[in-house]
Amino acid sequence: MKQISFQAHDAEVRCYLQEDYETLKAHRIRPALVLCAGGAYRWRSPREKDPVAFEFLSMGYQVFIPEYSCGEKASGYRPLKELAETVRIIRARSEEWHVDPTKIAVMGFSAGGHLAASLAALWNDPDFGFDSSVRPDAMILCYPVISTKEYSHSESVKWLTGGSREQADKLHIPDHVTADFPPAFIWHGGEDESVLPENSMMLAAALRRNGVPFEYHLFEKGVHGISTCTQEVETPDESCRQWIGLCKMWINRRFEYVP
Repeated sequence: MKQISFQAHDAEVRCYLQEDYETLKAHRIRPALVLCAGGAYRWRSPREKDPVAFEFLSMGYQVFIPEYSCGEKASGYRPLKELAETVRIIRARSEEWHVDPTKIAVMGFSAGGHLAASLAALWNDPDFGFDSSVRPDAMILCYPVISTKEYSHSESVKWLTGGSREQADKLHIPDHVTADFPPAFIWHGGEDESVLPENSMMLAAALRRNGVPFEYHLFEKGVHGISTCTQEVETPDESCRQWIGLCKMWINRRFEYVP
């Protein structure tokens, strides 16, 4: 495995790339996972970076972690533009990095889930001038911030919008879900008091109305920020830990990929 990085506007993107071996010809072209950590758009939580990346590296995925803009630099749609540029560059360099350009998933946790969902909802919005090269092929959203209105996570909205109501309205995901939203896997812990489960419920309902394929798991227990639900990230949770296996099964079936 090799580690490289590249720039997507102001964001450094760290990459874990599987290396080629003659005995692994069946896996020379691999799916990719773009991983957006949470942190209320104030910071990017380490527990939602490498521990998650290693789960998907073990399946043979190429993994990319954008260090998107946070804090006072997060307003003006900057994180969204950085994520879009990340996906565009991965597609443009897919042959070099042994990535299947039709199998790029974007995963996000909490505020990172909002960022991922924003790209899914707004990749074809004329206000941004994106094109199909930035559209993810699948989404994985983990206790995501979805609403900037009712049930919103106030700190995420504050950093993301700089107090602009116009930007907040633009980034209310349910208002922008159409049939062009990528297929999605969504999960949430039922005890989450930071980002209320109503956020993911809103998105699931909007996807259902628009005929977008999705799988949604709301666990009875589970607080916020539990990542891989192991002792490594100091949030062991045997019940919610099931999301890993369920997600792997879903994304591999979606991508017709046998790890």
